[in-house]
Amino acid sequence: MNPYASPQAYRDSAVLTASPEQLVVMLYDGAVRFLRQAEVAMSEGAWLHSFEKLSRGEAILDELLATLNMDTGEIAERLQAIYIFCKKTLIESRVQRNAEKIGQVIALLVNLREAWARLAEQASATAPASA
Repeated sequence: MNPYASPQAYRDSAVLTASPEQLVVMLYDGAVRFLRQAEVAMSEGAWLHSFEKLSRGEAILDELLATLNMDTGEIAERLQAIYIFCKKTLIESRVQRNAEKIGQVIALLVNLREAWARLAEQASATAPASA
């Protein structure tokens, strides 16, 4: 089997060639995917599976928080506040076993993802063509 034809090889290539804005969009995609899985699992009463998926989504939020450039000012501060709110809400969802709280976080992250996707499109449209 050709190792370069595997889905993982394509994902690795996409990450290695992505712009910083595209990487943020990928992080949002991963967080939303894991949180949707957690929401479904929690709704079905599959607590352990739900908590595992919540942990993976929270890890991505941690990464988004850790990589914020706080020198950029108000936007970074607002993103930090949103990410902290999301983490707090996910903790509450876990303690209360409340899938609706996960849905609230998903809605926030989907909106942020769309904004970053537009930013990534604008950045790639204005980027100079490589030789």
